[in-house]
Amino acid sequence: MDTFLQAMAAAGYEVKHGRGGTISFRAKGQERFTRLRASTLGRGYGQEDIRAIIEGRNALPESRSKAPHKVNLIVDIQSRMRAGKGPAYERWAKIFNLKQMAAALQYLQENGLAEYEQLAQKTVELSDRFHTLSDRIKTTESAIRVNAELQAAMVDYARTRPVFEGYKAAKYSRKYLAEHGADLAAYRAAQDTFRRLLSGAKLPKMNTLKVEGRELGTKKKAAYGEYRAARKDMQEIVTVKANIDHLLGLTDAQKNKEMER
Repeated sequence: MDTFLQAMAAAGYEVKHGRGGTISFRAKGQERFTRLRASTLGRGYGQEDIRAIIEGRNALPESRSKAPHKVNLIVDIQSRMRAGKGPAYERWAKIFNLKQMAAALQYLQENGLAEYEQLAQKTVELSDRFHTLSDRIKTTESAIRVNAELQAAMVDYARTRPVFEGYKAAKYSRKYLAEHGADLAAYRAAQDTFRRLLSGAKLPKMNTLKVEGRELGTKKKAAYGEYRAARKDMQEIVTVKANIDHLLGLTDAQKNKEMER
């Protein structure tokens, strides 16, 4: 696998290692990284697929060179629809209808996607943008949960600290513990939260946490607006590509079902 990554770097691709062992590549001039996974690159081109090929457990995937990379995609689709014949068209016609294909053609024309290669690249870009925003929202939501836990723990700590000081003054008497057990438990729970979330770092001030919490909430709200738009864009282009792939005979029914999901 290391040799494969070195070969990709030598070929001019920037290699990035992400959380959980993910691997992404970026070609020269490409704005965003493309993650190495089958859901965006196609069956047989995921990280585990490539590792299995390197280790000799899998054969090389079928070449995708049959895709009409340099043929004007819009003209090709229109000619196939006019002909209305052939096994690829017949398979597609059993599942889809002309209205859906007309919408796909309109999408290609409006977005200037005249070649299949452009459509495939755009699909990867929009899918990557959606997943990037999704990861960003998860990170923000995690920070919001930590912020809320710290604020709640600080409130409990401030409320119960005098009770704990009284417990020490009473020389940790069982009678005092029996009378104030709930508050003492809340005090210890607050301390445990500080240790777990701060890992020895200095406890921030409550006002700082409140400001940070509001900023995180605003950030999440803005990200959700982008996320919904990115999800809509991704779903639209994935549907368009699935329809076109079927009409051109580039995928099987199972792969199309996976893309639709």
